[in-house]
Order: sequence, then structure tokens, then C-alpha cells
Amino acid sequence: TSSSATRSRRTWKPNVQEKRLFSYIFDRHIRVKVTTHALRCIDKAGGIDEYLLKTPYHKMDTEMGLLWKAKIEKMYEELGKMEVCFFSPEEEAKIEASFKEYRTVKSEARKEVRRKYNQGAVGFKLLGNESQQEDKASQDQTEEIAS
Repeated sequence: TSSSATRSRRTWKPNVQEKRLFSYIFDRHIRVKVTTHALRCIDKAGGIDEYLLKTPYHKMDTEMGLLWKAKIEKMYEELGKMEVCFFSPEEEAKIEASFKEYRTVKSEARKEVRRKYNQGAVGFKLLGNESQQEDKASQDQTEEIAS
């Protein structure tokens, strides 16, 4: 109320933000206009895909929301029809063993490089000087052969 005690109608406007939300099912960003309340609900649901799937059709206010909900449901339906094959326990153990072997070889190589480096960074410089001296010697030999 004002000082003259006249009342005026209070209007509420939603806090609408234009955001790019990542859709895991489509593996891309979707540009949407959402309220801050809807953003909190999307975060709580676990993403735009889950939010749209959990929200019933009668609560969807926009055509865009209905469109994306239908697209996501169709994509999940197509993914559900795909055949998935699993490895037998023996094959899975074999694959795991080969990965473990790969990791140990990789870590051993890293340790070897670190050990060489820690023995003396000067050693690397000396190796560079030796190779430069060898290059000069080979150039001298080629010059002698050419003349």
C-alpha cells in the first residue's frame, strides 16, 4: 500500500533463463528457456533427459517440452531394441588380465624414464653433446669422401 492507502495489484513474473543443457541420450546441448525452479528440478532429477522422462505429459506446459520428451522416449525405445552381448566370465577375466599386464608395462616404462631422468638431468645434456659430436664426425667423413 502507498502512503495514501490505495492498493495496487502485485504482478509476479517468472525468472526465466536461456540455458544450454546437455542431453546424454543425444550427446549434445539443447538450448531451452527455463525458470530457475525448473533448473533446480532438472538438477535434482539428474539431467534434462531424466527430468523430461519423469515429468508427466499433463504437467508439460510447452510444445518444446512435449517434443523433446517424445524424442527422448523414442530414442530409449530404439536403444531398448538393440541387442547387447556380454562376455563370458572366462573371456572377461582374460581381457582384465591383458589390461592389467598393459598397465604394469606402462608403469614400468614410466618408472624407467623417471629413474633415468632423476639419475641426472645433466646426463641427458651430455647425451645430446655426444650425438652432436658424432654428427660432426660423420659430416667430416662425408666431406673427406667427397673430396
